[in-house]
Amino acid sequence: MRPSGRQTNEMRETTIETGVTMHAEGSCLIKCGNTHVLCTATIDERVPPFLKNSGLGWVTAEYGMLPRATNTRMRREAKNGQSGRTQEIQRLIGRSLRAGVDRVALGERQIVVDCDVIQADGGTRCASITGGWVALKLAVQKLMKTGDVISDPLIDPVAAISCGVYAGQEVLDLDYPEDSEAGVDGNFVMTGGKLIEVQMSAEGSTYTRAQMDALLDLAEKGVAELTAAQLAAVS
Repeated sequence: MRPSGRQTNEMRETTIETGVTMHAEGSCLIKCGNTHVLCTATIDERVPPFLKNSGLGWVTAEYGMLPRATNTRMRREAKNGQSGRTQEIQRLIGRSLRAGVDRVALGERQIVVDCDVIQADGGTRCASITGGWVALKLAVQKLMKTGDVISDPLIDPVAAISCGVYAGQEVLDLDYPEDSEAGVDGNFVMTGGKLIEVQMSAEGSTYTRAQMDALLDLAEKGVAELTAAQLAAVS
């Protein structure tokens, strides 16, 4: 039995509310159970120096957790320097979102996606990727409405979900009680039915090829549900 009482293939309730900030070109608040992340997208008509005059656009991301996003207060990383974990997660978000972008169609501009964790209960990086795509899509829609972008540069939705082995069972969408005790923990990022990145580790026990296949099946199910929620949010 899972601590939440969910079935092994059952996700937490996921909601995506758009237009939650007045200034950002795209924004949403994604809630995956008790994990809540504010995602905003900012359009910059410049690209990083290494892309100047290349004709290619760029998508990047920043990630952070508010001081009381967890059960104890953390210091603000902007003041004390980013941890290795934060840097690794925001790089993951950036390269995941870029995997679903036609950078030629985007044109020589940059979109920065900020993911701020308001409340954490496991799966913050996955929620950030999923919500980050929604914010990105809304920003691109504004570019298309003004005619600055002619064809949609977003090829397919990009979404991510965690899966793992908890109490000897393969389970979908780990919350913190499961994540903290899972024998195997994995994050799956997908777009258009294809994998972008898989992060898997044996944290308490090794796992078999059959278990890996079972986790992939769960991830496909979860991403399909998240993609449906993303498309509903931006339609």
